[in-house]
Amino acid sequence: MKTPMMALALAAALGTTAFTPASAQEYPASDVKVMQGFKAGGGSDALAQLVQPFLAEELGVNFVNEYIPGATGAIAWTRLAKQTKADGATISITNTPMLTTNYIMNPAITYNISEITPIANIVTDPGIAVVSADSPFNTFEDFVEAAKANPSTVTVGNSGVGGDDYFTSVQFERQAGVKLQKVPFQGDGPSWTAAMGGKIDASFTNVGVSFPQIKEGNLKALAVFAEERIPDLPDVPTAKELGYDLVAGSSRGYSGPAGFPAEARQQMIDAMQRVVDNPDFQKAAADRAFNIDFISGDDYAAMLQKQEGEYKVIWADIKDEVQKQ
Repeated sequence: MKTPMMALALAAALGTTAFTPASAQEYPASDVKVMQGFKAGGGSDALAQLVQPFLAEELGVNFVNEYIPGATGAIAWTRLAKQTKADGATISITNTPMLTTNYIMNPAITYNISEITPIANIVTDPGIAVVSADSPFNTFEDFVEAAKANPSTVTVGNSGVGGDDYFTSVQFERQAGVKLQKVPFQGDGPSWTAAMGGKIDASFTNVGVSFPQIKEGNLKALAVFAEERIPDLPDVPTAKELGYDLVAGSSRGYSGPAGFPAEARQQMIDAMQRVVDNPDFQKAAADRAFNIDFISGDDYAAMLQKQEGEYKVIWADIKDEVQKQ
């Protein structure tokens, strides 16, 4: 007979999360598909693997991850907005700023945030610059000097055009007076993996995604793009300390299609609240250096609308410069 822990382990191996406690709420669907707009191993996947075992226990449903990489998440989110039934059986991890910068930067992308139902943000993950363990760059200053000495030659990965780390690289170029060779990937995972393997010089990625590899000594962290140093990386300076006004990160949460059933949405929100309040979840998040930032329901919708307005202003400021490159 399978124990609950055995069932969870088997489900994780199959890319699903399954748990049905006796006290589970009756959710409208027994299986919930979770669309991810990026390849496995990135920030969306890390969030799914952290949250969904706990969420499955709370709701008594199976969560099945579907990876739909491409166009910085736009393929998955277009499907969410345009093609997904609003029956509670399909949700998507929604990442900012990509969720809005996709269509702000590219008129060919036709979805927008009015066509989705924001459920809750779970984490906000600060940006970070990382390089391979054997990189000649031991400090952020080493990286800057190399970029100045070799214009358009130093390769820096990002999770895709329009992501937080893409904007960080553009803003860094402007502030430092350098030109990088920016390399977009289909998610954070491929970006930091390429840096770890020496295929690119550096990756601008996020703390929670890269922290396990930093902890294991496979990646070196040069600077964090946060207001203050990260407690789990106390020796890594902020870019602001080094003279660069670079504060950036990616928030990750869950949304459904427009018209998502109100009762199902509230069940999700209530269950997610219980998850983030769970000390075991908090410890698991801390072990991954994930910064819990729970914002639910209409407050999450307002957050997305606010960011949409802010990135419209940023894009208007840098659009001509970026399109010349």
